Amino acid sequence: MLVLTRKPNQAIVIGDNIRVIVVSVDRDQIRLGIEAPRDVSVHRAEVYAEIHGGEGKASAS
Repeated sequence: MLVLTRKPNQAIVIGDNIRVIVVSVDRDQIRLGIEAPRDVSVHRAEVYAEIHGGEGKASAS
């Protein structure tokens, strides 16, 4: 796992076409903005696990 430190309004880039931006940090909650092409699915881990019938459940925690 790669662990990065970012401040609000800073971003990371994944590949050539996905950007993850730190929108805000408030105590124990972080808001992220994700810019990705429409053909790339973006889900929370628990939603992804539900969609795929429990696959990836271990990575959701």
